[in-house]
Amino acid sequence: MVKFPYPRLASLFDALQSETLPQEELAKRFAVSTRTVRTDVTALNEILENYGACFIHQRGVGYRLQINDAELFSALQQQESKRRTTPRSAQERVHHLLVRFLTSAFSIKLEDIADEWFVSRGTLQNDMAEVREHLAGYQLSIESKPRYGMKLFGSEMAIRSCLTDLLFQWHLADAEQSLLDSEILQQPQRQIFSQLLHPLLSRYDIRVTDESEQYLVFYCTVALRRIIDGYPLQDFDVEEEDEAVRQVSLRLADELQQAANKEISAAEEAYLRVSIAARRVQSVQPSKINADDDEALVDYILAYINSHYNYNLQSDKQLRADLLTHIKTMITRVKYQINIPNPLLSNIKQHYPMAYDVTLAAVSSWGKHTPYTLSENEIGYLVLHIGAGLERHYHIGYQRHPQVMLVCDTGNSTVRMIQAQIARKYPQLVMTRIISLRDYELLQHIEEDFVISNARIGEKNKPVVVMSPFPTEYQLEQLGKLVLVDRTRPYMLEKFFDANHFMVLNEPLTQQQLFAKVCRQLEQEGYVDSDFYHSVVEREAIVSTVLGEGIALPHSLGLLAKKTVVVTLLAPQGIAWGEGEMAYVIFLLAISKTDYEEAMAIYDLFVTFVRERSMHRLLGSNDFASFKAIALDCLSRI
Repeated sequence: MVKFPYPRLASLFDALQSETLPQEELAKRFAVSTRTVRTDVTALNEILENYGACFIHQRGVGYRLQINDAELFSALQQQESKRRTTPRSAQERVHHLLVRFLTSAFSIKLEDIADEWFVSRGTLQNDMAEVREHLAGYQLSIESKPRYGMKLFGSEMAIRSCLTDLLFQWHLADAEQSLLDSEILQQPQRQIFSQLLHPLLSRYDIRVTDESEQYLVFYCTVALRRIIDGYPLQDFDVEEEDEAVRQVSLRLADELQQAANKEISAAEEAYLRVSIAARRVQSVQPSKINADDDEALVDYILAYINSHYNYNLQSDKQLRADLLTHIKTMITRVKYQINIPNPLLSNIKQHYPMAYDVTLAAVSSWGKHTPYTLSENEIGYLVLHIGAGLERHYHIGYQRHPQVMLVCDTGNSTVRMIQAQIARKYPQLVMTRIISLRDYELLQHIEEDFVISNARIGEKNKPVVVMSPFPTEYQLEQLGKLVLVDRTRPYMLEKFFDANHFMVLNEPLTQQQLFAKVCRQLEQEGYVDSDFYHSVVEREAIVSTVLGEGIALPHSLGLLAKKTVVVTLLAPQGIAWGEGEMAYVIFLLAISKTDYEEAMAIYDLFVTFVRERSMHRLLGSNDFASFKAIALDCLSRI
């Protein structure tokens, strides 16, 4: 078998087999110089000389594969197809290790895998940290015994859930993933389940999403593998009595029995039944849903949001219907600890943080009075419904409209004419006051964003636009340049950020120490009460407030502040934020109920920082003035 001297050559070979690529593109893909690319291609050609092929460079086009001996090169391709099953990157190794542990009946020795994959044992030990962390999310653990190796321990349902989730996520990310075509899946049987399930669901009028249908196919293939390997479900009972669902699960259980050539336990059929019920899309009207848990949860969530965040969504019939429809199957999933992946979760948390926090706070409060515990994935789906309700009823994404002063020395009719012309062209303008030329001259400072005048006047601290009663296109264009400027985010910086609440943390601090220090200061200054600190700690314990790119937004559950302020904390050394994450730029939010509408824009401000990858620039600030200048520059780029 051909052996490339280093992994980059193997990756380069794969890339150039499928398409012709220029030096610059290859240099960008592999993060090397064009000179290194030329060196790598020369090294490749020395190897390929023995296999009747070479890569030639065509000016203006790039490197392309030239085959001189098809029979020799065919032998190389067959070797390569076998080699591709060997993981190359750290992420691929983690994936393969997870599958090994989840499917192996025996203990595993890292030394054996290291020899098989041509890597060191130390490399695999580093990979094992991520493997253990992933498995811990399913209450699975790996135990080591000297001379025997390592073995996975945990419940059979947890093993199946973990393996199915992995395969499904890989399918969503890359349907050509090599692990999906491995012997793990009993590939021919996967096709049979796929062809069987859709007609079955249609025959019994059971609606599921395409993704849920695909997930069930993966689960059936995983269940088959585990049954064949001698790991059937032994103990599982379910209260789900829907006859249509039961008919489908019985048919699938029968297929499992034929494929495995083994007797299928009642627990296997019961778990199939609840798995289908948990993913069913309900099409009934809210009035026909008779489930006390569903109604109670919807009422509690909407009442909590109203009392703690001042958003009244309780009369939204559409939202109530959507929540009831979703929660009916959600309760089934939660009751039987069935996890469904949420591929949108990271986007939901990053781009809709306010709606996420509102929903999380309500669900967390409800969880104190019930045995149910909702996963992040389930909460993410609820956020989509709550977010849609907020969009319908409130001005989500608060915008600060331009404030303008009108200076006019002529009659009332002229004033009305100018107002009408401006309102027609730029309805977002807010006319705060109308004053005479003499009164304008007496003013020392202008609070508004700019001034409109029907005569030429001297500028003070804000720009002036001259506007006639029947403005010309040029005058309206000049006005538009001032109107259409984004004032919302800069306004947030002006209103809620200040030098007294800006800190550079050069000394090492834990997250707990940081919260205690900042909350104590805010309490002394009268911004919050003593319960604010405990609420911040409680919120952080539920789910990490890292938004992304090393930026964290710690805050309380609900709007507990007396006055709104944002404390900006820069930690060049980084602060451990749990779950392996580090925070370098921290914005501790204290938001009051009086500012709840503007709170939307505060979150939007931080989303912008994350999108613009501003963490390193913000971290370089020496003081509040430089932080503000960098922040404004970041905001001006969007």
